[in-house]
This record gives sequence, C-alpha cells and structure tokens, in this order.
Amino acid sequence: MIRKSTIALALTATLAFAGDAVAQTPKKGGSFQFAISAETPHYDCHGSDTYATLHFASPFYSTLLQFDLPKYPAVKGDLAQSWTVSPDLMTFTFKLTPNVKFADGQPLTSADVKATYDRLRNPPDGVVSTRKATFADIGTIETPDPLTVVFKMKAINAAMLEHFASPWNCIYAAKDLAADPNSPKVKINGTGPFIFSEHAKGSHVIGKKNPNYFKPGLPHLDEWKGVFMLQAAAMRTALQGGQVLAEFRSVSPPERDSLVQAMGDKLRIEESSWTLNLLLTFNTEKKPFDDVRVRKALSLAIDRWGGSAGLSKNSTLRAVGGVIRPGSPSATPEAELVKLPGFSKDINASREEAKRLLREAGVPDLKFTLHNRTIPQPYTPAGIYLVDQWRRIGVTAENKQFETAPYLAGLNSGNFEVAVDFSNLFMDDSSLGLSKYLSLGKSSENKSRSVDAELDSLYDRHMRETDPKKRIVLIQAFEKRLFDQSYQVPILWWHRIVATHKTVMGWEMSPSHNLGQDLAQVWLNQ
Repeated sequence: MIRKSTIALALTATLAFAGDAVAQTPKKGGSFQFAISAETPHYDCHGSDTYATLHFASPFYSTLLQFDLPKYPAVKGDLAQSWTVSPDLMTFTFKLTPNVKFADGQPLTSADVKATYDRLRNPPDGVVSTRKATFADIGTIETPDPLTVVFKMKAINAAMLEHFASPWNCIYAAKDLAADPNSPKVKINGTGPFIFSEHAKGSHVIGKKNPNYFKPGLPHLDEWKGVFMLQAAAMRTALQGGQVLAEFRSVSPPERDSLVQAMGDKLRIEESSWTLNLLLTFNTEKKPFDDVRVRKALSLAIDRWGGSAGLSKNSTLRAVGGVIRPGSPSATPEAELVKLPGFSKDINASREEAKRLLREAGVPDLKFTLHNRTIPQPYTPAGIYLVDQWRRIGVTAENKQFETAPYLAGLNSGNFEVAVDFSNLFMDDSSLGLSKYLSLGKSSENKSRSVDAELDSLYDRHMRETDPKKRIVLIQAFEKRLFDQSYQVPILWWHRIVATHKTVMGWEMSPSHNLGQDLAQVWLNQ
C-alpha cells in the first residue's frame, strides 16, 4: 500500500495531495539536485545489490522492460517496443525500438541485448553478476535481426517477464564488453535519458540531458546532480534549506516529523511498505558459526515483535515477516510465522532455549564482532538493538560499522563473523525473494557462504510449480528449513518514507527504492 499525502504542520490528519492529481504540462529545463545517502562502490548494475548504484547509474541506462509504477506490478516497454510470450512460457520475443544510440553514438542492436544477458546469466571469470541465479533458466538467446531478440527457456519461470523489467539489467554495449568484460565497473556508456558528466568521489555525480534519447520529449530536465550525504543530519538540513529537493531512499519517522514541522506545506511526504528487509547473516565458514546451535540461539534471542513496536518509532524498520514481504500474496501469515524459530511471541521461552543451545555448543559466554554499515537508517538502530538483545542471553557483541564500500567488500569476501545484511528486492515475486538464500555458487547474494541441497531443491520445485497454492506450500517449507538452519534470518522489514519538495514533479512512489530512478519524467514546477 502506498500513501501519498500533503502533511500540514500538525500530523493530526492526512490529506489527499490534490496538486499532483491535476494534470499539468511539464516545464522544460532546470537543474535538479537531490541527496544520495551512500556512494556506490562501482558503476556496474549487474554486479551490485545496493540502491547506491541504481540511484547513481539508472539515469544513464535503459532496460528491456520497466515497471509501470502507477500500475505496479505491471510492466511496460523501455527498449522493447513490443513483445510476445509463447503459451507455454518457454519463448520470449522482443522487438526493439529503432534508432536508439549509446552515449558514444554507437547504434543499439539486438547484439547488445544478447551480450548483456549473456553476462548476467553466465558472467566471465572475474565478473560478478548478482542476477546469475535469476537468469539461469534461459537456455539460448537468438538475434534473428538487429531489432529482434528471442529468449528460449530451458525451464519455466513464471515471473520471467517481470525479471526482464529489473532495474539491475542495465543494457551495455556489446563492443564495450568484448573489449573488457569488467568495463561497466568504471565506465558508463548507456542509452538512458541522461549522459554521464562527472563523478567527484565523496561529493557528487552529475548527469546531463541526452539530446539523442529515444523517447520523444524526454527528459524534461537539463541536468541533475546527486549529492552524497552520508550523514542523516546533513541531509535533513540540506532538504530543509532547499540545497537538495529530494532524498529518494527514505527518511525515518522522527526525521519526517521534524521536516514537516519546519517546512509545512512546502514538503510532500509519501509512504509505503517496502520490498526490503534487514537480515542477520552468519559466516558459516567461521567457528563457532558453523554450528547450527549457535546460529539458531542468536536468532532466538531477538524479540522481533517487541522490536517492531519500538524500532518503528525511530527508524525505518517496521514489519515482522519471513522471506516474503508481509501482506503480499505469498507471505507466510502471522499464525504460521509464530511457529517458526525466532518468531515466537514468547520471548522468555525463546531466550531460555537460546541459552541452552549455547551451553550445549560450548560457548555460553560467546563474544564476536557484528559487521554493520554506517548508513544511519536503519543499520545503526538495528545494530544497537541486536547487541542489547544478545546481552540478555549472556552474549557480548561489538557493533562495528563500515562505509558502504568496505562493508560490501567484507560481506563479499567473507571477512566477517556475523553481519547485518539486507535483502534488496525490487518486486514481491518469490523466485526473487528466495534466491538470496540459495547455496554458495548458485547465488552470489548468499553472504553466509552456506551450502544446502535441500533449500536448493525446494527452490527449484517451487520455480516449476504453476499452482499458486502448491507454490505457497513449497515457499513455507523453504522458510522452515532456512530458519531451522539459521544461515540467514530476517530481522525486520522496512517502511519507506520519501520526502520531496513540492516543486519536484513527475516522480512516482513505489514499494521499492530501486524502481523509478531514471529521472526521465521528473520536472521542476518553479
């Protein structure tokens, strides 16, 4: 559910924002400055799972399809002018928009789409694709002519069309990949609405209007500037003072209230449940976290229900849920969720069991370092909360926080004991939600480094199941196995609160901060 509202000085009422409902002719030109609360470690969409990369790079690239946000989760064409899907879901044929050019002037053809998806599903040595498992069901990619791409599946994936709309599937030039498969990490050459102009590390990124953009009349802006603001207080001050006009990830409830009190009807607040959760991830290659008893004990010690009530007041953490967004069609209902380890509402009983497991494992006075991220929301409050929860079962943890690049490097290399991780989804489909937890080698998103053939088998069976009810049974079986083993376990799901100046028009709210960030439709009403 998404709520769009104008917030008055008092938060006693939520009013419909009529100004956006009235059709207006977009104004052309202008420079739009917004905040990005983390700096991307590199430019490659395919090898990233942090929003910092998309908020940086999305305006420079196109994808085959994209989500139609006012009709979410419906999809629409981006580079694809039209498409057909065979009745058996085994063939997807896309007709590309003609006369599309990359920023360097090279025409886009079906060969570029093929090279992009070959890299996504079967990355060369030394190239990371965090979408490898997602596209493993593609058998062959054919290019019968320069404007036609045919994907032939080797197995059914009921959500494949939505996966073609993933914002992570930036289309790269085949010639760039042939010259250096890793070039997208350091070089930007896309077909998006804006052309890369400047990246000043630690400061900002700038995009200029693409005069050859293939969508008529777009973009509206002449340029945009993303300013890296890693401190929440600095972002809030800049937003209040008009130095930036938006921050598209989220603010916390206290930040929202403070901004509303200071800015009144100059501010627009939009809220939604979020396709993003915070995870507790154990490095199963390091002792004693190779012991399921230790992992399970540390999960059992967390009062998720009490945490939801408390943390939702001062952070973006809110809903208790499993591996699928709470309230979405495939999510495990609360009555079943509370039966799973770590989700009982009897926290005292859970903590007694946690202490017993630690004694049995020989580590009743366990001490370790929690690998965490410096982003204030919600990593800092989550880390503080976890340390306090473990203290109650006699465990000592140090909450050590890192900037985005070293934080991700530690997760990817396995240089951690226990980590605050995240599941960064762009839609609710279970094939996406469950892929995070597949065995190491099948999913590069699995930071626990675990290998579990039973989870892999359940995932594959659920992927091929077309009966929705049977699919849900398999999802719940997957969830039970995952929580019993506790390689990676959800802490809480997030709640998204986006604050923008009311002069910012054309941007669409959604349940995912990964979507709608190409800025093509954004314009300034000033």
